[in-house]
Amino acid sequence: MTTQIEQIRDQQQATWDKFAAGWKKWDELVLGWLAGVGTELLDGARLQPDSYVLDIASGTGEPALSAAARCPHGKVMMTDLAANMLLVAQESAVRRDLRNVETRQCDAGALPFADNRFDAVMARFGFMFFPDVAAAAREIARVARPGARVCTAVWGPPEKNLWATIIMGTIAKYVEMPAPPPGSPGLFRCAAAGYMAGVFRDAGLKNVTEKEVGAPVQFDSPDEYFTFMNEIAAPVVAGIAKADEPTRARIKEAVLGLVAQNSVGGKTRFDGSAIVVCGEK
Repeated sequence: MTTQIEQIRDQQQATWDKFAAGWKKWDELVLGWLAGVGTELLDGARLQPDSYVLDIASGTGEPALSAAARCPHGKVMMTDLAANMLLVAQESAVRRDLRNVETRQCDAGALPFADNRFDAVMARFGFMFFPDVAAAAREIARVARPGARVCTAVWGPPEKNLWATIIMGTIAKYVEMPAPPPGSPGLFRCAAAGYMAGVFRDAGLKNVTEKEVGAPVQFDSPDEYFTFMNEIAAPVVAGIAKADEPTRARIKEAVLGLVAQNSVGGKTRFDGSAIVVCGEK
C-alpha cells in the first residue's frame, strides 16, 4: 500500500520532470539570481581541492557544478528526484567541461549511499519540498563523514519574497486555492527563523549557524516575469488552469499591474530572501 509520503514523492517527481524544460530555458536567469546563495553554500561547505561532495536536489546543476570547479581533484555527486532535471545538469557539466561529476536519481529521504561517505553535503532549495524534512536531514547526516560540513538554503518568509507572493496572491483572488495542510511541502514551509537550524541539530549536527542572504532578481519586463513564473512554477500553472479564459486574462492584467509597481525603466526587480544554514557532523 502506498504511503502518503510516497504519494507526495511520486507527485513531485512527475511535476519536476514536467517542468524541467522550463528550468532549462530559464537557467541563465536563475544562475544569476541565485549566485549569491550558491556562493554562501560553497563557502560554508569549506571545500578542499580533493573533496567528495554530495549535492541534494541538484536540479539543473547548481551549486554542484560550481563545487566541481572548486574541487578539481575531487568529485561531486549530483542527485535529484527528477531524472529530467539531472539530464539538464549533465548537459551543463559537458558544456563547462567538468568531468569530475556524477549523477544519481534518488529520494533525499532514502539516500543510496553508505554511511560516512562524503566530505561535504549541500542542498539548495530542496528541504521545503521534501515529504519528510526530518528524515532527509537524518539521511544527509548519515552519509556525511565525521567533521563534514552540511549546508542548505531555504526561502525566507513570504513578505520578503514578493516575486512569489504577488502572482500566487493574485491567482487566489480569482480562483479557489485550498490551503494545504500544515507542514505540507511548499515554498515557505521552512521559512521560520530557527526552523532549519533546529532540524539540523535534531539530526545530530553541531556548530549550526543560520544566516539570511539576499536574493534579488531582475526581469526585462513585467511580461517576462509572468512568462517565467508560468514556465517554472507548478503552483502558478495549477492555479491558472482552474480559471476560464476571461478570468485568466484578468489574472494576467492584475499581475502585470502589480509588477509594474516594481519596475523602473522597463526593468522589473524584486528583492528576495533566503536562509542559509550550515552545520558539522
